[in-house]
Amino acid sequence: MSPSLANKGPQADQKDFLLAVESLTVSFDGFKAVNDLSFYVEENEIRVIIGPNGAGKTTVLDLICGRTQATNGSIKFRGKELTSMKEHQIVHTGVGRKFQNPSIYEDLTVFENLELSFPRGKNVVGAIFFNRDQEVISRVEEVAEMIFLQDLLQTPAAILSHGQKQWLEIGMLLIQSPELLMLDEPVAGMSVSERIKTAELLNKIIKNHSVIVIEHDMKFVEDIAHRVTVLHQGKVLSEGSMDHVQKDPKVVEVYLGH
Repeated sequence: MSPSLANKGPQADQKDFLLAVESLTVSFDGFKAVNDLSFYVEENEIRVIIGPNGAGKTTVLDLICGRTQATNGSIKFRGKELTSMKEHQIVHTGVGRKFQNPSIYEDLTVFENLELSFPRGKNVVGAIFFNRDQEVISRVEEVAEMIFLQDLLQTPAAILSHGQKQWLEIGMLLIQSPELLMLDEPVAGMSVSERIKTAELLNKIIKNHSVIVIEHDMKFVEDIAHRVTVLHQGKVLSEGSMDHVQKDPKVVEVYLGH
């Protein structure tokens, strides 16, 4: 990140950013799960959000994707205000979300899962006239190679390993070409080798996308993060490089030290 962007505060010029979250607050029965939160994500950036349980991490993703409505504040994606949009409208602006547990069609093959996510069939007319033409086949093969499943295209998703299922769901997002992918604990339950390959995957993805990741695995965070945002009680406790936040006494006290 350039110094000029790194030093900008809450009133930063939103044109510089892919995503601008400003003064975001959401209350549940008086409890502020997210409290006056501001942060900014650039194009081709991997932003990792960490923090103790209950810090508001998943709620932030819920707010960005429209699953939860903000009480106050602004979320702008390429200058478009997301807080007034429905979930499906936010998807169409270019924001994709992966939840903690893989949500794939286990009775379908890897190829069919990816094909089903291809954007041409997203409305009634598109679904009726959808054809498995060379464009679809080429795109499925391209994404399958990226997610390390090119040799498993005809394999039922049910028999994939846990890590492979996670990769398949990431692929189902990628085939829709979102500009921003949001991944909630993508390496939870993975083997060491799968975590290494997932870091490799994310570092490939950011050539054409930006990524927000929620993660507890600090070694994985070190391998992928451009910037780290540490949340505590719904607020930003610290932000910067992984090295910076690891040395921040506030972070050590409330999170890393435990």
